Amino acid sequence: MSVSLRLARGGSKKRPYYKVVVANSRSPRDGKYLEQVGTYNPLLAKGDENRVRLTENRVRYWLGVGAQPTDRVARMLDKAGIKERAATNNPQKGEPGQKARDRAEEKAEKLREAEEAAKAAAETPAVEEAPAAEEAAAVEEAPAAEATGGEGAAGEEQTEA
Repeated sequence: MSVSLRLARGGSKKRPYYKVVVANSRSPRDGKYLEQVGTYNPLLAKGDENRVRLTENRVRYWLGVGAQPTDRVARMLDKAGIKERAATNNPQKGEPGQKARDRAEEKAEKLREAEEAAKAAAETPAVEEAPAAEEAAAVEEAPAAEATGGEGAAGEEQTEA
């Protein structure tokens, strides 16, 4: 049987209160435990002496017989000076997970494809449409100029003469 020092939650909704207990590692979080060895009230200020209360001699006994503290309880024991906890270093702490990286890659790929499609659409139709548009504009201007130019020239001649 493996024994662990861990927190068992109590208190009401949104008002947590924890017991530091010695329990079988397979029992449920708030289930049956062997002994209560302290309390933890996260609602109190960090400097308050009643925030974490531990029965030091019982904690030392259980650690001596092989009880393994959870990470949170190990932090409390380190702060109380009962058991030293080695500092951990997680160099990947700030990095996103694998699924988030995959989603970011997919999004970047779609954006890249959309930009390429937009660039291709902007270049190809502009080159093909530009000569056709210029020819159409030239064709429209020429008859209009001839029609107005002939009448306008006659009108101008009449006013000048």
